[in-house]
Amino acid sequence: MTSPVLPRVPTPFDPYTLRLPEGGAVPLVCDSPHSGTLYPDDFGYALPFETLRKGEDTDVHVLWQALPSVGATLLAANFPRAYVDPNRDVEDLDAGMLDGPWPTALAPSEKTRLGIGLIWRDAGKGGQDPIYNRKLGVAEVQSRIQRYHAPYHAALREQIEAAHARFGAVWHLNLHSMPANSYESLQIRSPHPLADVVLGDREGTTAAPEFTAMVAHAFRQRGFSVALNDPFKGVALIARLGRPAVRRHSLQIELHRGLYMDEQTRARSEDFMALQGALTGISAEIARYVKTQLPS
Repeated sequence: MTSPVLPRVPTPFDPYTLRLPEGGAVPLVCDSPHSGTLYPDDFGYALPFETLRKGEDTDVHVLWQALPSVGATLLAANFPRAYVDPNRDVEDLDAGMLDGPWPTALAPSEKTRLGIGLIWRDAGKGGQDPIYNRKLGVAEVQSRIQRYHAPYHAALREQIEAAHARFGAVWHLNLHSMPANSYESLQIRSPHPLADVVLGDREGTTAAPEFTAMVAHAFRQRGFSVALNDPFKGVALIARLGRPAVRRHSLQIELHRGLYMDEQTRARSEDFMALQGALTGISAEIARYVKTQLPS
């Protein structure tokens, strides 16, 4: 039985949960930046709570819970991405949402145009579900960055750097889930349906092709359809961390939510345990691959 997700919880709370390797560690650091379900009591949203929750990657960190048992590190955000999104740069902000000038230069991206930048403007496509009926204070947004976004990035950076320092290499998995209407939400016309799994390596720039191919093969062997960089290529986290030329590999993994949940109620489906079991096997395969890349 899972605990109910509440419309608001008292703050402050720990911004993330960190699980370290159990037994022998491998340089595999994984993070789930969008599965947080603790909604801060200072959020001040103005739409139905169930509508707001549509952005969650609900239960992704639970699906991948076996990672520490194979020697990996698993970091998961506790705060929701709609409050402040850890997979966005701090400059990726819509100045029109603020009640005053931002003190530094902003660089809003396509994500901000879609309403899902650092601070989400909308919970649904086309601006149909605006989150706020007010302007946000500059100090309010700065507090969200300082209390949640910055500590999450610091924790991930610490684990990445420690693994690279110890092993001379590091592999990073950025773990997500995607709604069935992903193409529509991104305003993309696709000639084919959304795959079960989308791997993003920013067109081969953030991870060695051999690593991406190995992960794709592990999923396909278990009957999942896999797409590369379509429609998700990876955003701020893998762009910042992935530098394969210096043995820093970063790969985004998106799972179709229809594989494990009812998207309307966010309840786990009867297929949840089967997917979790498949990911346990895939986690072990990835860990074995990482071991083969290290000096004997």
